Amino acid sequence: METLYDLIVIGGGPGGYLAAERAGHAGLKTLLFEKNNLGGVCLNEGCVPSKAMLNSAKTFVHAKHADLYGVNVTGVSVDQPKVIARKRKVIKTLVSGVGAKMKANHVTVVKEEATIDGKCAEGYFKVKSASGVYAAKNLIIATGASAVVPPIPGVKEGLGDFVLTNREVLELTEIPAKFTIIGGGVIGLEMAAYYAAVGSQVTVVEMMDHIAGPTDREISTRLQKELEALGVKFLLGHACEKVEPGKVFVKTSDGSQLVIEADKVLLSIGRRANYMNLGLETIGVETERSGIVADSLCRTNVPGVYAVGDVNGRYLLAHTAYREAEVAVNTILGKKDYMRYCANPSVIYTIPEVAGVGKTEEDCKQAGIEYEVKKLSMMYSGRFVAENEGADGLCKVIVDKNSRLILGVHLIGAYAGEMIWGAAQMLETHLRVTDARQIIFPHPTVSEIIREVLWEFKD
Repeated sequence: METLYDLIVIGGGPGGYLAAERAGHAGLKTLLFEKNNLGGVCLNEGCVPSKAMLNSAKTFVHAKHADLYGVNVTGVSVDQPKVIARKRKVIKTLVSGVGAKMKANHVTVVKEEATIDGKCAEGYFKVKSASGVYAAKNLIIATGASAVVPPIPGVKEGLGDFVLTNREVLELTEIPAKFTIIGGGVIGLEMAAYYAAVGSQVTVVEMMDHIAGPTDREISTRLQKELEALGVKFLLGHACEKVEPGKVFVKTSDGSQLVIEADKVLLSIGRRANYMNLGLETIGVETERSGIVADSLCRTNVPGVYAVGDVNGRYLLAHTAYREAEVAVNTILGKKDYMRYCANPSVIYTIPEVAGVGKTEEDCKQAGIEYEVKKLSMMYSGRFVAENEGADGLCKVIVDKNSRLILGVHLIGAYAGEMIWGAAQMLETHLRVTDARQIIFPHPTVSEIIREVLWEFKD
């Protein structure tokens, strides 16, 4: 008989390790498989390391303009190898922390690749790895996603050298003089902000007529202008046709060809769920192009099998994976819970930051919702003005014209990512404008700008 567990989790990224932690804390005998380092892409090759680097860039930018704050700084420069060394230290610290959490909650961790191998005679799910065969009453699949590599001539041949993904771009110890980014989504924009800030000549090639995907269009337009001021060049409505060492060939919006010189190219056109070669077919788990099909309880079509995080293709965000992990574990424990994606915040950690939650104006128009919008400059926030010389931003609130329910909040400016959770709470609890006005905001804080905008609405 195989070693039996209450729960086996496959994948040690945010969704996987948090699911294992919560299950272990609840007393479930839990096994976690992770073939690489705990923390997954987010902690090792994505969210956290990119933020460590961006913080270095922001520090550099602040130092360059320190005279605006009455501080004299000379000889400021970026030491890229030290930036990367600090990033690695941050990763090591946090990976160790995840390991400590697993140990504290009695989770068995197996650092091996795992595949599902049908069911035992007793009906338990079998999972095999190099060290043996294991069995569990429940499975949580949290295998994440990987960078999409399109069939553009020269891309595959140049991967890991001239052409980079999110993994390699975070390991560059030299700042490229000319840096081309294919894709104007979150990853591309954050890296554009970093490398432009530290001295690269950055060009972003984007097929759509705007950047930042589903972000509120007014906010994304302002972000583009901010990044252009930082030195980023945008080629919108353009498509990459092929790459060669030192060159990127682009089809322009009018159909002509443009050749861009580049020392490095970042490929950031999206991510695809990792659900192949897991053995899902041995137990009949349903999949579609975007990932494993899962409901609002994160259940697949097979009882006892759950899919959380990027692998289910719903929202490729670490914080969404965290919440999905909790919902899946609560469902296993028999606790009533379900996913509510209507108040799912998103943040782009550029310079400046962008954050949003709920519906955008474009969403409302498409859905035929009668809505009202109010917005204010960040200059209405005392703390923002005190701490951001010469900068500005925007807070935008969208409400239902009839019910006065808050439908969406969208921000651009310093600290946006740190205060969007409060707006998410307003949506989560279905607050109307008059309800949210009663919340006491600490003063002086930048978050007060949300309250200021709420008072722009008529009763």
